[in-house]
Amino acid sequence: MYAACAARALAARRIPRGYPVAMAAPTPDRSWRDEHALPADLLIGLISDTHIPEARPALFEEVYAAFRDVDLILHAGDIHDLVVLDWLEQRCGVPVLAVCGNGDDGSSGRPIAPDDARLPYNQLLVAGDGAGGGGATVRIGMTHAFPEVEIPGSAGTLARMERHFGGPVDVVVAGDTHVPGVWRWTPAAAAQDNVGVAGVTIVNSGSPTFPWNLATQLGTVGFLQVRAPRFDAWIEQLHAH
Repeated sequence: MYAACAARALAARRIPRGYPVAMAAPTPDRSWRDEHALPADLLIGLISDTHIPEARPALFEEVYAAFRDVDLILHAGDIHDLVVLDWLEQRCGVPVLAVCGNGDDGSSGRPIAPDDARLPYNQLLVAGDGAGGGGATVRIGMTHAFPEVEIPGSAGTLARMERHFGGPVDVVVAGDTHVPGVWRWTPAAAAQDNVGVAGVTIVNSGSPTFPWNLATQLGTVGFLQVRAPRFDAWIEQLHAH
């Protein structure tokens, strides 16, 4: 349905020289950022930090049940075995886009995931009639680690969006912490006119297998309903059937 999702990036960039990335070397020659155009109206399933087979041999069946009505799935990294992306595509029957997490690049001695067209370091998705220029859109950026609050002494939210997505986005989809939540970041009122950004929604779907970094158990997934230029994001706890 979405040829743009299945195709390689409309525009991709390699990792900028001098940009600090907490990844182990050597790594495959991954794309720094892939870009995709999406329809104006779609339901996106969000998943992250599956840690397969570290957490368990396979995803919980409840993951597929939760995603039965989605149009697209975004995996925010720490997949480990990339067969997880194949399972999601085959069982849910929709395109899957992902990003590389630190656990996919050899963190803590883990195997380095092979190069895969679905696994750049960042994704930029533009949903809406204006995806080709002009019109109402929702800009979605996905990367593995993106703090929901600004950390003193570290790059700020605007700088992180510029580095990962090439500029401001409406929604950031991230993972890494295994802590689910939906947060709204807003620049200081005095700065809004200068930066031209009213704020950004940051969504972390947690982990369906290692929630809150606890022992293996049913965790969480997320959803992003887009009706450009509007959107809504929420988290759902998986329950045994």
